[in-house]
Amino acid sequence: MAKDDDIHDTKSKRYKAMKARHTAERKRRAKVKAKKKPKTKKAKAKKKAPKKRKRK
Repeated sequence: MAKDDDIHDTKSKRYKAMKARHTAERKRRAKVKAKKKPKTKKAKAKKKAPKKRKRK
């Protein structure tokens, strides 16, 4: 069992690192988008919407 746990641990670490990189990238993109668009209530709502969408 110890071996399997170890494999799982490394996998989850890799996954977490990947996710962190991904979120950082999304944040950077969001910043660029925010600069381009004038700030309105509609824009804010649009920014929040993607969180609800399921990832496949």
